[in-house]
Amino acid sequence: MSSALLIRNLSQIATPIGRAGLRGAAMRKIAVHEKSVIVVRDGRIDYVGPERRTDFPIPEDFDAKRGTAVPGFVDSHTHLPWAGFRESEFNRRLQGESYEEIAASDGGIASTVRATRAATEQQLVDNVLQRAQTMSRHGTTTAEAKSGYGLNVVDEIKQLRAIRAANENSPVRLVPTCLAAHDFPPESRGTAYVDQIVDEILPAVSREKLAVFCDAFVERSAFSREQGERVLRAGLALGLRPRLHADEFSDSDGAALAATLEAASADHLMHISEKGIAALAKSNTVANLLPATSFFLMSQRYAPARALIDAGAIVSLSTDCNPGSSMTESMSMVMQLATLQMKMTVEESLTAATLNGAASLGLAYETGSIEAGKRADIVLLDAPNYLHLVYHFGVNLVRDVFRDGTIVARSR
Repeated sequence: MSSALLIRNLSQIATPIGRAGLRGAAMRKIAVHEKSVIVVRDGRIDYVGPERRTDFPIPEDFDAKRGTAVPGFVDSHTHLPWAGFRESEFNRRLQGESYEEIAASDGGIASTVRATRAATEQQLVDNVLQRAQTMSRHGTTTAEAKSGYGLNVVDEIKQLRAIRAANENSPVRLVPTCLAAHDFPPESRGTAYVDQIVDEILPAVSREKLAVFCDAFVERSAFSREQGERVLRAGLALGLRPRLHADEFSDSDGAALAATLEAASADHLMHISEKGIAALAKSNTVANLLPATSFFLMSQRYAPARALIDAGAIVSLSTDCNPGSSMTESMSMVMQLATLQMKMTVEESLTAATLNGAASLGLAYETGSIEAGKRADIVLLDAPNYLHLVYHFGVNLVRDVFRDGTIVARSR
């Protein structure tokens, strides 16, 4: 039976337009509809524009109370299925220790690995659902979710199964990524663990169809460029598209590697080189920027968003939600940091947080904008226009969240 919904009494609708990632000046060209409505039919957007008579009955009428509609946010880099927290490490950083110093003292990722290995699958499911609910209240409707805190066959599979199970009841659409190459486990360093990823973990993930993507952390304190490439090519041979943690703490040539592999995204990029910027600009690999990580680590170094956009790269934004280096689920916070710290315009940040994030997940044809034919993933803001997303900082302006035309969160 067909269902229809009219969202009316909107102050404004603001959205990028398209079914692919936008780059360069196109990131600023958002469509702004004044005094318009949105018609949703069977979970998809049927019409956007001035209110008019329709050729089918609309049984449901939703009063937006002069709010502003923007696309549901797409958070394309998160680490949701973890156990335990690292607030004590955060306090140590406040007292002067660096993230890398804490990791070297058996903290960092290793700390979360211990807690996640000790957790049951159901505990991880519950944790993912709790975080997804928070994300939804802040306007996210689609999110990537990585493993990477198991670092062995059993516990990487456990994390990915938890994502799959949580996805059945999650208000946020979850897209799974295998990040077995996140760090080396204490019991297996170097080539031996890379062998295990390639020979055991990735084949097991593929057999159960537990992931869409394969990721690797290429960094001086993690996997070398050669090791990362070996893992990602092995995943690609099994049907897992590459993503890449690249150039976060040093120039590891990760961005160029991502472009060479035609990866879905190269993420972080705080230390990307001119060569890396040029490589991404010539590719369809999305430059996925995570300014909340720089902020949370109290770093003055942010990814060079302006250089990437001006060079012609496709740029997206994500939270990097994780317990150690970016403990937030708020995409609006990320947009505020992108504009105030990385000098992106509000329009560029909106495109990066929606359509371009969807592009990095291979979903731009389905979501990321408010236009006919796409999934009705819509956020209603308690604001007169989209500029308030950044202008009115430090608060959650999200009032109602629709995913596939159904309300999944109400924050006010």
